Amino acid sequence: MSVARIVSALQFCPDFCAARSRDPAPSLQSRAFNLLLRQLPYKQQLASAEAVQAHVQKLALQPASFEPPNLGRGVEVTLTKMGGWPVYYTAPASGHEGCNYVMFLHGGGYINEIVPAHWRFVGQMTRKGRVVCVVPIYPLAPRTTAKDLVPATAELLRMLLEDAGPAKVTVVGNSAGAGLALAACQWLRDRGHRQPSRLVLISPAADASISRPEQVAIAARDPIQDIPGIIEAGRLYAGELDVGHPFVSPLNGGFRSLAPMLIFSGTRDLLYPDSVDLAARARDAGVPVELHLLRNQPHNYALMPTPEGRQARAIILRAVAGG
Repeated sequence: MSVARIVSALQFCPDFCAARSRDPAPSLQSRAFNLLLRQLPYKQQLASAEAVQAHVQKLALQPASFEPPNLGRGVEVTLTKMGGWPVYYTAPASGHEGCNYVMFLHGGGYINEIVPAHWRFVGQMTRKGRVVCVVPIYPLAPRTTAKDLVPATAELLRMLLEDAGPAKVTVVGNSAGAGLALAACQWLRDRGHRQPSRLVLISPAADASISRPEQVAIAARDPIQDIPGIIEAGRLYAGELDVGHPFVSPLNGGFRSLAPMLIFSGTRDLLYPDSVDLAARARDAGVPVELHLLRNQPHNYALMPTPEGRQARAIILRAVAGG
C-alpha cells in the first residue's frame, strides 16, 4: 500500500478509536502512524549537519512553493505584502465581520517552507473556527536569521493587534513557528506593546541547543527528528547570535506578562522536555498555561490524521474561536 493510501485510510477512524481513559494509551492509528513516519525521509534529513547543509543548498537552487493549495469551499484567500513579505489572509466566504484573528507561523526548522499540511490546518481554522487567519511567508535561514526575523515578525504581529481593534488575536505556531511566536511575543512585551489574547504552541522549538542528556534516549524513539540536524538548523538560524540567545532559544527569555499559553507535545518528541520546562517557567511567572502532553505521541502530533491529532485540533479550534 502506498504512503498516500495509508495516510488516507488513517484519516477515517470509527468512533471507538477515539475512546480515552484517564491515562490513554496511544490509539491504534497513532501507533501505525509512528511506524509510517519512520519510513519517510524526515529523520534522514536531520541525521547530520552535512545532510541539513545539502538540503538547504538544494532548496536554494529549487525553492519550494509557498502558495496555498485549494482550501475548499467556504474559504477566501487574499495575498498581500507586509514588510516586503508575502502575507496571506484567509477568511470565511460568508463574511468576516466580527471574526477573531489568528496569526499562523509555520514550522520547518526555519529552513523549510510552509507545506500543504499547514495550509489544511489554516483552512480548518478558518472554516470551522470562523476566524481570519494571517499567514506570513517569512524568509528562511540562512538567508535571514533570528536577529532580523524575530523583530520583523513581532512588528507584523503588532500591526495586526492594532488593526484587529476589539477582536481577539491568537498566535498559533508549530515547531519552529511556535518558537518564533514565543520570541516575537517576548519582543513585544519588552517594548511595552500589547500581547495577543493567547499563544497556541504546537511542539515548540524553544531551545536550539538540544543539550539535555535525556534527549539522546528520546531521539532514538522520535520517528521524525534527530539531534545533529536540529543543532545545525539552529546554528544556521542563529547566524551571528549565540544559540542560547532568546531570539533563537526563547526558553531562555522572560515569561512575565506574556499571553496565556496552550501547549501540545508528546513523549516521542525530542523537544518535549523543553515544553515541560516552558510550561513550568510560564506558570512560575504567573502566566496561565494549559499543557497537553500525550504519551508516545510524535512531534507535531496535533496536526496529524490520528484520533489524538483530531482531539488536539478540536481544542485549538475552540480556543481560536473564543479567543
